[in-house]
Amino acid sequence: MLFKLFIFLGSIHMFLAVALGAFGAHGLKNKLTTDMLAIYNTAVHYHMIHALGLIAVGIVAQWLAGSTMINWAGWSFFVGILFFSGSLYILSVTGIKWLGAITPIGGVAFLIGWLMLALAVWKQG
Repeated sequence: MLFKLFIFLGSIHMFLAVALGAFGAHGLKNKLTTDMLAIYNTAVHYHMIHALGLIAVGIVAQWLAGSTMINWAGWSFFVGILFFSGSLYILSVTGIKWLGAITPIGGVAFLIGWLMLALAVWKQG
């Protein structure tokens, strides 16, 4: 039943990415520096891509029921969104620079997610 959870989480995160993107474009445009707005937009971009990745994992998980690797892929995307995009959202609106140290953890989680998705499908043959 994890396939439903990943599709649900992906859909919720797509909603959030679109809402946060609109908020950034309209609500933060004149409040953030150009550099901070670019950081915010990077967060939205990666948030959206990996929300779609979560939906893809949910779809593939139906085909690969019980695959440990596909489950790792889904949870890695979820953690990646929280750490990568989450830290960049907070950094851009607060200016708290040390949050940039958390961002690579999310990036590594994204890489693990894509690798696990590829290996899960490859292993299935």
